[in-house]
Amino acid sequence: MKIKTTYFLISLLFISSLFSSCIREESYNNDPEGNFNQLWRIIDEKYCYLDYKEIDWYALGEKYRQRLTNPMTNENLFEVMDSLLYNLKDGHVNLTASFNQTRYDFWSDSPRNYVEAIIESDRYLGNDYRRAAGLKYKILDDNIGYILYESFSYPVGDGNLDQALSYLAACTGIIFDVRHNGGGNLTYADKIAARFTNEKVLTGYIKHKTGTGHNDFSEPYPVYLEPSSSIRWQKPVAVLANRHSYSATNDFVNQMRVLPNVTIIGDKTGGGSGLPFSSELPNGWSLRFSASPHFDREMNHTEFGISPDIKIDMTTEDMLKGIDTIIEAARQHLTFQ
Repeated sequence: MKIKTTYFLISLLFISSLFSSCIREESYNNDPEGNFNQLWRIIDEKYCYLDYKEIDWYALGEKYRQRLTNPMTNENLFEVMDSLLYNLKDGHVNLTASFNQTRYDFWSDSPRNYVEAIIESDRYLGNDYRRAAGLKYKILDDNIGYILYESFSYPVGDGNLDQALSYLAACTGIIFDVRHNGGGNLTYADKIAARFTNEKVLTGYIKHKTGTGHNDFSEPYPVYLEPSSSIRWQKPVAVLANRHSYSATNDFVNQMRVLPNVTIIGDKTGGGSGLPFSSELPNGWSLRFSASPHFDREMNHTEFGISPDIKIDMTTEDMLKGIDTIIEAARQHLTFQ
């Protein structure tokens, strides 16, 4: 069975469940109150983390509903809805209008633990790195391979991975850097992780909503990572993460951390594990929200992030010298494996 088959079957069940509830939904007027009530009800019935995050959604609805007026400009209505949705603290929750999109600036006050200019310097990537689709890779001077993958939105094919891993084959270990990777396509997360295991591995579970209650969920479905049939890496790996490693990156780190030769180094990931779904308000605005929770293989939520095996922050002293503290820690770790 292919890696994505489990996700595909679960998604079909999940989408069928949502569609069945959608066709029974109450109709709302296209006015400030109608649009607000539709948004509130969608989150109330379909958002998957209200109880987990201990959010009193009813009280918040009453609070922000008092800010409505009729007539009311679209900009003012959008502002009220934005303020309401911000309480969910979820980067997968977005309200999109023609003139704006809400967003949650997750972990903006956390250490960056990532300086692009340092990574691009001659000490690390320099000007002589190789590139295979979204992968930037190089052999560092201590024979450690370094791969930077800046977004899971960048397509990566089997041929790209074959080329990169073949080139790095003589290295004693690989650093796979997904710091500041805001996520993207789960398919690429699976495709890459599959190069680092020789066995089918349980990586976690997923549930989907089965009703309108906050705790109406299916039984957990297991999610497995299956090994690639192409080139697989057999030596130690250090995965670098920070608080801005989010969404599909969070899922990638969750998969990689269960593999025996992999060590997660840096900071806790940013989380964002809810499978997103979209709906539409009467005025045509699109609402995206987390609808299906993911768990690790011990059935712990991964919504708020995954802790590293080795916690380390970049130091000001190193940064002033053009040194990436976290890359150097990974190099030292791999050298002594």
